[in-house]
Amino acid sequence: MIFDIITVFPEMFTGILEYGILHRARQSGLVDVRIVNLRDFTRDRHRSVDDRPYGGGEGMVFMPAPLFEAIEFCSDKEKNLDSQVILLTPQGKTWSQKYATEFSTIAHLILICGRYEGVDQRVIDCLVDREISVGDFILTGGEIPAMVVLDSVVRLLPGALGRWESAVNESFSTGLLDYPQYTRPAEYRGHKVPEILLSGNHENIEKWRKQKALEKTQQIRPELIAKKTAQN
Repeated sequence: MIFDIITVFPEMFTGILEYGILHRARQSGLVDVRIVNLRDFTRDRHRSVDDRPYGGGEGMVFMPAPLFEAIEFCSDKEKNLDSQVILLTPQGKTWSQKYATEFSTIAHLILICGRYEGVDQRVIDCLVDREISVGDFILTGGEIPAMVVLDSVVRLLPGALGRWESAVNESFSTGLLDYPQYTRPAEYRGHKVPEILLSGNHENIEKWRKQKALEKTQQIRPELIAKKTAQN
């Protein structure tokens, strides 16, 4: 799988790509992450990527020309692949595990890290396939959302995690939050691990986990249960 990430701050991605699952996935050839500097597609000596919006208003807007050229550059390199162009923006659809699973089946993702007051609408109309937001709040740019998308998609690729079940049996994959987890010691400062987890009865343990996941979701995120019930 290939990621092209278009940004004006390529240095921001150095750390996340050098550690953990993303690093191992890149080292093994499972994923190729290419950071594309938007300023490389400018024509003026100031390497300008933004300008004031027509009609007035605060802030600056990404100009169309650099983005058109950057996206076309990324697309031309992978003409034979199934590609999608994703704009990270507060106006997009909210990112979810469902989208992460869907995106993990796409061979080539081009992620545009939005900034300032937005992107010239002609880029969206002509080249962007989807607009994605990581939540109903405002960040200073799309770099952190791009990292969220990258991390949550790559970990779903077969071979990225030590065990495939690790990606399947976790929060949101079943529509519920994860059940409580415990490890050694069996008692710590007077707090004991639930006896059922020490019983060795895997059928009862599985029932307990499902019940606890349901209770936790009902307490913290009841809207997930309502959504799951509506889907059924």
